Formats: sequence, structure tokens, C-alpha cells
Amino acid sequence: MAVDANVVQSPAAATSASRAPGAANWFRKLRGMDDSKEKAFIVNLAESETSSRNPANDEPGKTDDAETVGTCLQKYYAPIDTYEGRHRYDLKARWTPEEEKRLVRRLDWRICSWCCLMFFALQLDRGNITQALSDNMLGDLKLNTNSYNTGQTVFYLTFLAAELPSQLVSKKIGPDNWIPIQMITWSIVASCQSKINSRTTFWLTRGLMGALEGGFIPDVILYLSYFYTSDELPIRLSFFWVAYAATYIVSAFLAYGILHLRGVNGLTGWQWLFALEGSITAFIGLVSYFYLPPSPTQTASYFRGSKGWFSDQEEIIMVNRIIRDDPSKGDMHNRQALSFSLFWETIKDYDMWPIYLLGVTWSLPQIPSNSYITLIIKSLGFNTFQTNLLTVPGYALFIIQLIFWTWMSEKINNRLGIVLVCQLWMLPILIALEVLPPSAAHTWARYALNTMLVGFPYIQPILVAMTSRNAGSVRTRTVGTALYNMGVQASNIIAANIYRTPDAPYYYIGNKVLIAITAFNIALILASKSYYIWRNKVRERKWDKMSPANKEAYMNTFANGKNDDGGRRETVNGARGGNKRLDFRFVH
Repeated sequence: MAVDANVVQSPAAATSASRAPGAANWFRKLRGMDDSKEKAFIVNLAESETSSRNPANDEPGKTDDAETVGTCLQKYYAPIDTYEGRHRYDLKARWTPEEEKRLVRRLDWRICSWCCLMFFALQLDRGNITQALSDNMLGDLKLNTNSYNTGQTVFYLTFLAAELPSQLVSKKIGPDNWIPIQMITWSIVASCQSKINSRTTFWLTRGLMGALEGGFIPDVILYLSYFYTSDELPIRLSFFWVAYAATYIVSAFLAYGILHLRGVNGLTGWQWLFALEGSITAFIGLVSYFYLPPSPTQTASYFRGSKGWFSDQEEIIMVNRIIRDDPSKGDMHNRQALSFSLFWETIKDYDMWPIYLLGVTWSLPQIPSNSYITLIIKSLGFNTFQTNLLTVPGYALFIIQLIFWTWMSEKINNRLGIVLVCQLWMLPILIALEVLPPSAAHTWARYALNTMLVGFPYIQPILVAMTSRNAGSVRTRTVGTALYNMGVQASNIIAANIYRTPDAPYYYIGNKVLIAITAFNIALILASKSYYIWRNKVRERKWDKMSPANKEAYMNTFANGKNDDGGRRETVNGARGGNKRLDFRFVH
């Protein structure tokens, strides 16, 4: 009995790729073409006989029997009864592409844009320390670079330590409740930074800021996954990090004005900066508490309107397109906590470890330059206000590259290949900084190199979306996103101690370390790519050997609570095998 390509994904393109000989097949796999536009799970609800596909577009030779087999497997991908959108789930639901496009545009306006604004607020309070440095904050507090490094290390340590607890709280009470609470509490501490007067108070406020901000990014990513499909998420995450880069540009102009307040009411410019920008975040956090809906089907409220944002048909489209894209999103409801056993199973998920390790290392070669950009530029002879304005070109380049490479990764269906491009961009720049003579004659060359390093291809949205896709279950997505981001914060801790005071202002020793890390990253990316290709190939071979009846029997073992996490079902809802199932494919 043949298996329909519209139900069990074995499209002609993938078939021809698997049969391509020698170097051609290797090249296709290197580009990621062996999983071209595959969903996480092989059975594709969006292309089943009960979905909205047009039978007139079927390829010749398809059989009704094959469609029946695919339909039989669909029942194993239905959401649990307590899933918040279960009342809108309908395999027979149909809609036009135009309806979906209009809906996604509304989601972009109502959900994605507000998430970007919240991220803007995060980065405003997290990153204004850079502008404060240009206003002689270290001198006013009688601190040196090493004391500053220690403060940043304390910040990232507490930020890292708060990641997992924050995600667990978010999963219990919902990110729509927890995110605004985080914002309001950290904004209070951010404003209080205007009162620091010693090394101790500097370290204390940095530690509190890290503890309160930790988990915000994976919380928002989890929230966005409620509304967007796996193909849509990467570019939305790129918008998310555009807000991050835009904050540097906007804050540079804000700092230009606010720092001129030095002396008003006896305060320095950097004290005004902390006080005013912390107040902005507090306002955004307060509005967010009333603005954010819990899920696509829970938008009605006094603040958002008694009828909510979406019609019944739009809610049906939202729920079914999400479940058809990734059925694992229906495995838990949005107010369901994780048990310790599920948490431990997620930690042990070795298939996610390559991504976590990349989280630690991929951005290390760029972080010191980004953290010290104002000090580096000022050391080249520019004044405070020139320094802040000269940071703008680097962040503008950052935004352009962020959007382009995220789009390109989906266009060519290759994630780790683009991550490799990022390392190849940084390597020659670091080598140039290492060999450039310590002379004032090279001021503009050094500025240009550091600007290019700050504006590097930022591939964070690609790796975050890859983490979400490869999770295979809500619990792994919840914890995995936090673990990945913990790796990113660990990289900030490491990077904060690479550029040291005795190595200033050209940091030749530090640059040697960064060159070695870049070389390591290149090897790690190639090894990770090879690993996921191998994992998919082994699973594909086993799955293709199974008869349709055996496939259904295999799926039924998960529905009955067998062969899942050591012979038990994970919870009443069950993650049903997650990314360990034979019908799951990793993206890379």
C-alpha cells in the first residue's frame, strides 16, 4: 500500500535527493535540502484529505488507501482535551490563503509588534550601562574596568540563574501574566541605579537586574509560539531582535539628550539616564499586564474588548494552522506546570545539546567589542557625544544583516550554514584587529573594524527558532529555550572577562583568544550539521521500512502510554514521544 505524499512526507524532491549520487547528494544535504520545508512530524495534517488542500492539485498515482492510512495516523496528533484551543480544533476546517495572510498581518500588528516593544524596554534598561560609561560613570564611582567586568559578571550570573525558574513560573501562571510582572519589578531596580554610589551598590543593582530580567526572552519566545507556525517564527524573531538593535540606536540619541542634563538638580547625566529610562519600562510593563491575551482563543477582556480581537472563524484558523504545523503544541495547556520528572527528561535530551553548546560559543567573538564599543571609540580620541553617535552605523548594519540572514536561512532552508557564515564574517576582522599596529594613524581603520564586528550577521533568531522546532514537545520547548538562553548568558559571563585592563586599549591578548574561539565554532557547527543529518537519515530508513499497519501500531504505543520516557506516559496529556519518535525530523 503506497503512502500518500500529502499525508506521510516523502515528497518527490526528497526522494530524488535521497537517490542523488555521491557529491550531489552530499551537497544537497549540506545545504539542508534533505529536509526541505518538512514539518517537525512526518504526518502533515495540513495536507491530509480532511484539510483544505485542493484534490485537483494531487500528483498522479495517489491512492485512496494511502489517504486512509494517513487519516488513521492523524488521530495521534490531535490536541489534548484541556488544550485552551481544543474547542476550535477541526480537521475539516478550511480557509483561503488570503484569509490566513490577513490574519497573520493582524497577529503581527497586535502580538509581534507589542512583543518587540517589550524587548525594546528590556534592552533599554539592560544596555544603557553602555551609554552611562561614556558619561564617566566609572570615574564618578571611582571604579576601574575590572570592577565593571565583575559587575557585568554578577549581572549575567543572576540572569542565567533565573532563566529556568522564570520559565517554570511562566508555564504555571502563563507568560501573559509573568512577563509584565518581570518588567515592572526590574524597572524599579533600573531606576534605582541612579542612586548607586559605590562598587558595592553597583554590584548589588546589577545582580538584582539580572535576577529580575532572567527568563524574559524565552518567556516571550514561548508566548510567540502560541500564535505563529514554525516557518513564520524565525522572521518574527528577527523583528524581535531588530527591536534589540534599534534600542541601541534610539538609546544613543536619547543618551545624547539626557546626558546633557549633567548638573541639573545635582545629578550626573548617567543618573538621569537610569532614572528616566527605567520609568519608560515601568509604563510599558503596566500596560502589558492588561494588553497581552493568554492565547489566540482568549482575547476577550474589558481592556481588549468584550468580543475579543478575532472572529470565530479567525480563531478556528489560528488553532488549526498551529496544530497542523506542529501537533506537539497541543500536548499541554498554557497554564500547566512541569513536573520534576518531565524537567529532568528534558535536561537529558542529548539531541538538543549541540544547540545548547552553540548558545555558549557562537557570539563570543563579537561580545567584547559590542560591550566595549563606547570605551573603544572614546579611547580613539572622540568626546562623549561623538562616541554615542558613532555607535549608530554598527547597529544599523546589525539590523540589516539580522533581517537578511534570517530570511535567507528560510529561503535556502539551511540554519547551521548561515551560522557558519557568521563565524566566517568575524574571523578576518579579528585577525585584522590583531595585526593592526598600535598607532593613532589607524584610528579610523580600527573604528571601521569594530563597527563591522558590532554589525556582524546576528543569527540568534535562527538558533532560537531551531531550538523551538527541534524540541518536539511543549515541555522540551519550554525548558530547552531557557537552557539555550542560559548558554547565551554564559557566553556573556565569559566574554566579560576576555578584554582586561592591562590589555587596553587595543586588547591584542583578548583578540588572540577570540580568534581561537572562532576557529572552534567553525568545527562545532560542521559537527552539529553532520550529527543532525545522520540522525534524520537513520530515522528515515527505519520509518520507511515500516508498513502502514506497523506505523499505526507504533503510534498507538505512545497513545497507550508505552515506549515514552521509560515506559510511562509523561502526563495525562502526554508529550507522546516528542523528538525521540521515528516520525520526527530535526531541522539544521
